[in-house]
Amino acid sequence: MGLQCGIVGLPNVGKSTLFNALSNAKAQAANFPFCTIEPNVGVISVPDDRLNQLAKLVNPKKVTPATVEIVDIAGLVKGASKGEGLGNQFLGNIRNVDAIIHVIRCFDDDNVIHVDGSVNPVRDKEIIDAELQLKDLESIEKKIARIERAAKSGDKELKRALEVTEIYKQHLMSGKSARSAPVSKEDRQYVADVFLLTEKPVLYACNVDEQSAVTGNKYVEQLRESVKDENAEVLIISAAIEAEIAQLDSYEDRLSFLKDMGLDEPGVNKLIHASYHLLNLITYFTAGEQEVRAWTIHRGMLAPQAAGVIHSDFEKGFIRAEVIAYDDYVQYQSEAACRSAGKLRLEGKEYEVKDGDVMHFLFNV
Repeated sequence: MGLQCGIVGLPNVGKSTLFNALSNAKAQAANFPFCTIEPNVGVISVPDDRLNQLAKLVNPKKVTPATVEIVDIAGLVKGASKGEGLGNQFLGNIRNVDAIIHVIRCFDDDNVIHVDGSVNPVRDKEIIDAELQLKDLESIEKKIARIERAAKSGDKELKRALEVTEIYKQHLMSGKSARSAPVSKEDRQYVADVFLLTEKPVLYACNVDEQSAVTGNKYVEQLRESVKDENAEVLIISAAIEAEIAQLDSYEDRLSFLKDMGLDEPGVNKLIHASYHLLNLITYFTAGEQEVRAWTIHRGMLAPQAAGVIHSDFEKGFIRAEVIAYDDYVQYQSEAACRSAGKLRLEGKEYEVKDGDVMHFLFNV
């Protein structure tokens, strides 16, 4: 399954610099608004030491990590929901992503122009929120207009759909995002067809200066305080540092650079892992002489669904799965040794796949 995250934020907050560090694609990073007019898409390998360990043990011909697509969406401004600054186009790009990485400027630099003249992370966040909320309100009002007359026929399903949609309308009108609407998980299906922007899970990435990369600063604390009731994750990242790391060729050079900066891993890694956590995703592995590969699935998926991520035929004709826990595979160092030690299990259609499972599927179509 492909995971797609969209990077959003005001112009000149460091989105494109971060995007360049995240991927091999090269968005234009310039010191003026709207330098990214078309969305840039980069495909990033998900860092996972478990994949490397399995590859060392199996020595396959090919190693394939899981990937994340990152979409760099041009900077939003006040009025984007009404089409200002190519707003409609940018908002349309956000509509297609699974999660939003909201980059917020948390650094002072007189050489980098702020579109609103000063650094204020809470204000900046609220500007983006307001634009997305206004766009969602527009979508909700259109849906209400579509179903209002039909709901008068007495159809219970349509009547409930109208009730739920009205709850969303009032919530958005009060300046709150759809993800916090007082609606049950089951009732959210009634607005699924309008793809609400503020329903998407969000990760706040505080772009700080190099000196604040480890502990953060006053701007980060201001933002944390403002989102404390959102159940949102706040990450500290320095786009400038990530850009420097991306220029280093060897793994050893990167480790040395991180150590000098007082960091234990690149912020990019933390961001990708946080995105997985945000979307409730896990990884399982397949391991053989031809290929060792990581596969991304939703937590709670059963074995046939997980098999279907590889190929739909695997799900249709699923018979059973051979499963080895990652820790057991590393301890016994081969599939054959795990089998001999009784660590290879046969699991059926009701098995819930665990993070790190090493799996082989048996199927018949």
